[in-house]
Amino acid sequence: MVNETTDKGNEVDENTQLNKNLKKIKNKFAVMSGKGGVGKSTIATNLAVGLATQGSRVGLLDVDIHGPNIAKMLKLEGQQITTENGVILPIQAMPNLKVMSMAFLLENPDTPVIWRGPVKMGAIRQFLSEVKWGDLDYLIIDLPPGTGDEPLSIAQLIPNMSGALIVTTPQEVALLDSRKSVTFARTLGIPIVGIIENMSGLVCPHCTKGIDLFKHGGGERAARDMSVPFLGSIPIDPAIVSSGDDGKPFVNEEKESPSIRAMESIIGLTIEFVGRAKDKKK
Repeated sequence: MVNETTDKGNEVDENTQLNKNLKKIKNKFAVMSGKGGVGKSTIATNLAVGLATQGSRVGLLDVDIHGPNIAKMLKLEGQQITTENGVILPIQAMPNLKVMSMAFLLENPDTPVIWRGPVKMGAIRQFLSEVKWGDLDYLIIDLPPGTGDEPLSIAQLIPNMSGALIVTTPQEVALLDSRKSVTFARTLGIPIVGIIENMSGLVCPHCTKGIDLFKHGGGERAARDMSVPFLGSIPIDPAIVSSGDDGKPFVNEEKESPSIRAMESIIGLTIEFVGRAKDKKK
Protein backbone atom coordinates (compact mmCIF):
# COMPACT_ATOMS: atom_id res chain seq x y z
CA MET A 1 0.00 0.00 0.00
CA VAL A 2 2.80 2.42 0.88
CA ASN A 3 5.91 3.29 -1.13
CA GLU A 4 8.90 4.66 0.77
CA THR A 5 9.73 7.14 -2.03
CA THR A 6 7.36 9.58 -3.65
CA ASP A 7 8.25 11.98 -6.45
CA LYS A 8 7.24 15.65 -6.28
CA GLY A 9 4.48 15.28 -8.87
CA ASN A 10 2.77 12.54 -6.92
CA GLU A 11 3.16 14.51 -3.71
CA VAL A 12 1.35 17.49 -5.25
CA ASP A 13 -1.47 15.21 -6.43
CA GLU A 14 -1.72 13.62 -2.97
CA ASN A 15 -1.92 17.03 -1.29
CA THR A 16 -4.70 18.07 -3.67
CA GLN A 17 -6.69 14.92 -2.94
CA LEU A 18 -6.00 15.23 0.79
CA ASN A 19 -7.38 18.77 0.89
CA LYS A 20 -10.37 17.71 -1.21
CA ASN A 21 -11.18 14.90 1.21
CA LEU A 22 -10.71 17.02 4.34
CA LYS A 23 -13.04 19.74 3.03
CA LYS A 24 -15.87 17.19 3.03
CA ILE A 25 -15.35 16.45 6.74
CA LYS A 26 -16.89 18.99 9.07
CA ASN A 27 -15.21 18.00 12.35
CA LYS A 28 -12.00 16.07 12.98
CA PHE A 29 -11.31 14.86 16.50
CA ALA A 30 -8.26 12.98 17.79
CA VAL A 31 -8.53 10.64 20.78
CA MET A 32 -5.14 10.64 22.51
CA SER A 33 -3.42 9.18 25.54
CA GLY A 34 -0.03 9.73 27.09
CA LYS A 35 0.46 6.01 27.75
CA GLY A 36 -0.97 2.72 26.57
CA GLY A 37 -3.58 0.59 28.28
CA VAL A 38 -5.87 3.40 29.41
CA GLY A 39 -8.81 2.45 27.16
CA LYS A 40 -8.31 5.04 24.45
CA SER A 41 -9.53 2.78 21.62
CA THR A 42 -12.60 1.87 23.67
CA ILE A 43 -13.43 5.56 24.09
CA ALA A 44 -12.80 6.32 20.40
CA THR A 45 -14.98 3.41 19.26
CA ASN A 46 -17.88 4.24 21.54
CA LEU A 47 -17.68 7.94 20.74
CA ALA A 48 -17.90 7.17 17.01
CA VAL A 49 -20.70 4.63 17.46
CA GLY A 50 -22.65 6.94 19.74
CA LEU A 51 -22.46 9.83 17.28
CA ALA A 52 -23.46 7.55 14.38
CA THR A 53 -26.39 6.13 16.35
CA GLN A 54 -27.66 9.68 16.85
CA GLY A 55 -27.73 10.16 13.08
CA SER A 56 -24.40 11.85 12.37
CA ARG A 57 -22.25 10.68 9.46
CA VAL A 58 -19.10 9.40 11.10
CA GLY A 59 -15.72 8.05 10.05
CA LEU A 60 -13.48 6.16 12.49
CA LEU A 61 -9.79 6.09 11.55
CA ASP A 62 -7.49 3.73 13.46
CA VAL A 63 -4.02 5.28 13.27
CA ASP A 64 -2.45 2.80 15.66
CA ILE A 65 -0.34 1.23 12.92
CA HIS A 66 1.42 -1.30 15.15
CA GLY A 67 -1.50 -2.30 17.36
CA PRO A 68 -4.80 -1.74 15.56
CA ASN A 69 -7.73 -2.79 17.78
CA ILE A 70 -10.73 -1.03 16.26
CA ALA A 71 -11.55 -3.92 13.89
CA LYS A 72 -11.99 -6.32 16.81
CA MET A 73 -13.99 -3.83 18.86
CA LEU A 74 -16.50 -3.51 16.01
CA LYS A 75 -16.46 -7.20 15.04
CA LEU A 76 -14.83 -6.44 11.69
CA GLU A 77 -11.90 -8.85 11.95
CA GLY A 78 -11.14 -10.58 8.67
CA GLN A 79 -12.64 -7.77 6.56
CA GLN A 80 -10.53 -6.75 3.58
CA ILE A 81 -10.65 -3.37 1.87
CA THR A 82 -11.68 -2.98 -1.76
CA THR A 83 -11.01 -0.25 -4.28
CA GLU A 84 -13.18 1.58 -6.78
CA ASN A 85 -11.57 3.55 -9.61
CA GLY A 86 -8.31 3.58 -7.70
CA VAL A 87 -9.92 4.85 -4.50
CA ILE A 88 -9.94 2.84 -1.25
CA LEU A 89 -13.40 2.07 0.12
CA PRO A 90 -13.65 2.10 3.94
CA ILE A 91 -15.47 -0.68 5.74
CA GLN A 92 -19.12 0.11 6.53
CA ALA A 93 -19.43 -0.94 10.16
CA MET A 94 -23.04 0.17 10.63
CA PRO A 95 -25.37 2.79 9.16
CA ASN A 96 -23.58 6.17 9.26
CA LEU A 97 -20.24 4.69 10.35
CA LYS A 98 -17.24 4.06 8.05
CA VAL A 99 -14.01 2.57 9.38
CA MET A 100 -10.42 2.37 8.18
CA SER A 101 -7.66 0.48 9.97
CA MET A 102 -4.32 -1.14 9.30
CA ALA A 103 -6.02 -4.36 10.43
CA PHE A 104 -7.89 -4.50 7.11
CA LEU A 105 -4.59 -4.66 5.22
CA LEU A 106 -3.08 -7.59 7.12
CA GLU A 107 -3.84 -11.11 5.93
CA ASN A 108 -2.75 -12.49 9.29
CA PRO A 109 -3.65 -10.49 12.42
CA ASP A 110 -0.51 -11.85 14.11
CA THR A 111 1.76 -10.22 11.51
CA PRO A 112 3.71 -7.32 13.04
CA VAL A 113 4.01 -4.05 11.14
CA ILE A 114 7.73 -3.25 11.13
CA TRP A 115 7.90 0.25 9.66
CA ARG A 116 10.01 3.34 10.23
CA GLY A 117 8.50 6.78 10.82
CA PRO A 118 8.43 8.05 7.21
CA VAL A 119 6.63 4.92 6.01
CA LYS A 120 4.03 5.26 8.75
CA MET A 121 3.43 8.87 7.77
CA GLY A 122 2.93 7.74 4.18
CA ALA A 123 0.30 5.24 5.30
CA ILE A 124 -1.51 7.84 7.39
CA ARG A 125 -1.51 10.25 4.44
CA GLN A 126 -3.09 7.53 2.29
CA PHE A 127 -5.72 6.81 4.95
CA LEU A 128 -6.75 10.46 4.74
CA SER A 129 -6.31 11.20 1.03
CA GLU A 130 -7.01 7.93 -0.78
CA VAL A 131 -9.89 6.57 1.29
CA LYS A 132 -13.36 7.50 0.05
CA TRP A 133 -14.69 9.02 3.26
CA GLY A 134 -17.27 11.17 1.48
CA ASP A 135 -19.26 13.80 3.37
CA LEU A 136 -18.84 13.33 7.12
CA ASP A 137 -20.04 15.21 10.16
CA TYR A 138 -17.26 13.71 12.26
CA LEU A 139 -13.96 11.91 11.71
CA ILE A 140 -12.81 10.29 14.96
CA ILE A 141 -9.10 9.45 14.89
CA ASP A 142 -7.82 6.82 17.31
CA LEU A 143 -4.14 7.63 17.89
CA PRO A 144 -1.51 5.36 19.43
CA PRO A 145 -0.24 6.38 22.87
CA GLY A 146 2.43 9.01 23.24
CA THR A 147 3.47 12.05 21.25
CA GLY A 148 5.53 10.46 18.47
CA ASP A 149 5.30 9.92 14.73
CA GLU A 150 1.60 9.15 14.35
CA PRO A 151 0.14 12.02 16.43
CA LEU A 152 2.61 14.44 14.85
CA SER A 153 1.72 13.20 11.34
CA ILE A 154 -1.99 13.70 11.98
CA ALA A 155 -1.37 17.20 13.35
CA GLN A 156 0.65 18.11 10.26
CA LEU A 157 -1.75 16.58 7.75
CA ILE A 158 -4.86 18.07 9.39
CA PRO A 159 -3.88 21.65 10.30
CA ASN A 160 -7.48 22.57 11.19
CA MET A 161 -8.09 19.79 13.71
CA SER A 162 -11.34 20.40 15.58
CA GLY A 163 -10.08 19.10 18.89
CA ALA A 164 -8.44 16.42 21.01
CA LEU A 165 -9.95 14.23 23.72
CA ILE A 166 -7.30 13.00 26.14
CA VAL A 167 -7.84 9.72 27.97
CA THR A 168 -6.14 8.83 31.24
CA THR A 169 -6.55 6.57 34.24
CA PRO A 170 -6.32 7.81 37.85
CA GLN A 171 -2.77 6.54 38.54
CA GLU A 172 -0.04 9.17 38.88
CA VAL A 173 2.02 7.63 36.04
CA ALA A 174 -0.89 7.91 33.61
CA LEU A 175 -1.69 11.44 34.80
CA LEU A 176 1.90 12.54 34.22
CA ASP A 177 1.69 11.32 30.63
CA SER A 178 -1.74 12.88 30.10
CA ARG A 179 -0.26 16.27 30.95
CA LYS A 180 2.28 15.72 28.19
CA SER A 181 -0.59 15.09 25.76
CA VAL A 182 -2.20 18.38 26.80
CA THR A 183 1.08 20.21 26.22
CA PHE A 184 1.53 18.43 22.88
CA ALA A 185 -1.90 19.55 21.69
CA ARG A 186 -1.33 23.12 22.84
CA THR A 187 2.08 23.27 21.19
CA LEU A 188 0.57 22.23 17.86
CA GLY A 189 -2.47 24.47 18.17
CA ILE A 190 -5.03 21.68 18.59
CA PRO A 191 -8.06 22.73 20.66
CA ILE A 192 -8.55 20.52 23.71
CA VAL A 193 -12.03 19.15 24.24
CA GLY A 194 -11.03 17.83 27.64
CA ILE A 195 -9.66 15.00 29.76
CA ILE A 196 -11.51 11.73 30.37
CA GLU A 197 -10.71 9.61 33.44
CA ASN A 198 -11.23 5.97 32.48
CA MET A 199 -11.18 2.97 34.86
CA SER A 200 -12.27 5.34 37.60
CA GLY A 201 -13.20 3.09 40.48
CA LEU A 202 -15.34 -0.04 40.59
CA VAL A 203 -18.86 -0.46 41.95
CA CYS A 204 -19.00 -3.75 43.85
CA PRO A 205 -21.77 -5.89 42.29
CA HIS A 206 -22.58 -7.39 45.69
CA CYS A 207 -22.60 -4.48 48.14
CA THR A 208 -22.75 -1.60 45.59
CA LYS A 209 -19.95 0.21 47.41
CA GLY A 210 -17.24 1.96 45.42
CA ILE A 211 -13.74 0.48 45.30
CA ASP A 212 -10.90 2.71 44.09
CA LEU A 213 -8.74 0.06 42.42
CA PHE A 214 -6.57 2.61 40.59
CA LYS A 215 -7.38 5.62 42.80
CA HIS A 216 -10.03 8.16 41.80
CA GLY A 217 -10.28 11.81 40.82
CA GLY A 218 -6.80 12.25 39.39
CA GLY A 219 -8.10 13.07 35.92
CA GLU A 220 -10.25 15.88 37.26
CA ARG A 221 -7.31 17.30 39.23
CA ALA A 222 -5.07 17.12 36.17
CA ALA A 223 -7.71 18.94 34.11
CA ARG A 224 -7.98 21.63 36.78
CA ASP A 225 -4.18 21.98 37.05
CA MET A 226 -3.81 22.24 33.26
CA SER A 227 -6.84 24.56 32.90
CA VAL A 228 -8.69 22.27 30.50
CA PRO A 229 -12.25 20.87 30.74
CA PHE A 230 -12.92 17.62 32.55
CA LEU A 231 -15.30 15.46 30.51
CA GLY A 232 -16.12 12.86 33.12
CA SER A 233 -15.15 9.60 34.82
CA ILE A 234 -15.94 6.15 33.45
CA PRO A 235 -15.88 3.47 36.15
CA ILE A 236 -14.53 -0.02 35.62
CA ASP A 237 -17.30 -2.27 34.33
CA PRO A 238 -16.80 -5.94 33.36
CA ALA A 239 -19.45 -5.39 30.68
CA ILE A 240 -17.11 -2.94 28.91
CA VAL A 241 -14.43 -5.62 28.67
CA SER A 242 -16.91 -8.15 27.30
CA SER A 243 -18.38 -5.68 24.83
CA GLY A 244 -14.94 -4.85 23.42
CA ASP A 245 -14.00 -8.51 23.05
CA ASP A 246 -17.37 -9.34 21.49
CA GLY A 247 -17.33 -6.41 19.06
CA LYS A 248 -20.43 -4.79 20.56
CA PRO A 249 -19.79 -1.20 21.73
CA PHE A 250 -21.16 -0.77 25.25
CA VAL A 251 -22.69 2.63 24.53
CA ASN A 252 -25.44 0.86 22.58
CA GLU A 253 -26.29 -1.58 25.36
CA GLU A 254 -29.97 -1.47 26.30
CA LYS A 255 -29.40 -1.06 30.00
CA GLU A 256 -28.59 1.64 32.50
CA SER A 257 -25.13 1.76 34.03
CA PRO A 258 -22.77 4.47 35.33
CA SER A 259 -20.36 3.67 32.48
CA ILE A 260 -22.98 4.11 29.77
CA ARG A 261 -24.26 7.33 31.35
CA ALA A 262 -20.70 8.68 31.53
CA MET A 263 -20.04 7.83 27.87
CA GLU A 264 -23.31 9.41 26.79
CA SER A 265 -22.32 12.56 28.68
CA ILE A 266 -18.93 12.64 26.91
CA ILE A 267 -20.68 12.35 23.54
CA GLY A 268 -22.99 15.21 24.50
CA LEU A 269 -20.09 17.40 25.64
CA THR A 270 -18.28 16.75 22.36
CA ILE A 271 -21.35 17.87 20.42
CA GLU A 272 -21.58 20.98 22.64
CA PHE A 273 -17.89 21.70 21.93
CA VAL A 274 -18.67 21.71 18.21
CA GLY A 275 -21.59 24.07 18.78
CA ARG A 276 -19.45 26.53 20.74
CA ALA A 277 -16.75 26.44 18.05
CA LYS A 278 -19.35 27.30 15.42
CA ASP A 279 -20.66 30.20 17.52
CA LYS A 280 -17.12 31.63 17.84
CA LYS A 281 -16.76 31.65 14.05
CA LYS A 282 -19.94 33.68 13.55
